[in-house]
Amino acid sequence: MTIIQLETFLKITETNSFSSAANLLGYAQSTVTTQMKQLEEELHCLLFERLGKSIILTSEGERLSVYAQKILQLEREILLEVPTSKEPAGLLKLGISESLCYNTFPQLLLEYKKKFPKVEIQLQFITRATFPLLLKKGVLDMVYTLNPYIESTELVMLYKKPETLGFYASPKYPLADKNNIEETDLENIPLLLTSHECSFRAMLVEALTKLSITPKIVLETSSKEILKQFAINQFGVAFMPDMVVHEEIRNDSLKKLCWAGNDFPIFSQIFIHKDKHFNMAMEGLVKIISENTV
Repeated sequence: MTIIQLETFLKITETNSFSSAANLLGYAQSTVTTQMKQLEEELHCLLFERLGKSIILTSEGERLSVYAQKILQLEREILLEVPTSKEPAGLLKLGISESLCYNTFPQLLLEYKKKFPKVEIQLQFITRATFPLLLKKGVLDMVYTLNPYIESTELVMLYKKPETLGFYASPKYPLADKNNIEETDLENIPLLLTSHECSFRAMLVEALTKLSITPKIVLETSSKEILKQFAINQFGVAFMPDMVVHEEIRNDSLKKLCWAGNDFPIFSQIFIHKDKHFNMAMEGLVKIISENTV
């Protein structure tokens, strides 16, 4: 088997399509089909169930995907670490929380690219529930996340910085001018929240439930832009990280409510898997983030 075959195999599992994988990789579909036939012949098993136009991984395919991710991760590490040049080069797969991309991170990436032009960073949005497994499988090399403090024996924390959450509404919304808002003030207030898998939502719902308050959730979405637009148009109160609302505060389209209730501590955090080698490319990114997000 070859790296190329394993890369093709993983692209098929990602897209659930031989033709889509071929298009993304720049191959003819016949080339992809031949590569998979050769791989199946070498392993003496079927990797995909072909059901008409649909394909499904077999149990053997599921097992191969774990090893294929690890092999490709090792290939990335070889390209980053083995060459004698002191300048790292290769691919770095970074998982990131969407909220962190609203403020300074795009500028930090530009700075990183100037300093390490031979490193290609591939970004993937992640959730708290899924990123540890993605690190373990080698799908991601490193994660930059916004969450409550995370402790795990499987993860190594490289960076941590306190961040803040807030309640936001239109300046015209009834609660906008009220001082010292607490959980009881949110009873029967339409709430605009992040989606079920988001830890911010869970923290708020838990705090309200402890006080026997049933939250009136009128919108759940992973998109902070949608939350902001609904809040601007007075559909309710949005609960979001402060870092995503800077522009709306500047132009007075949203106002941060004067919260006096429970704290909701969150942190921006960087992790790698405990078995992952911490290379120069990662070290450079952590340094740029830590020096520019004080």
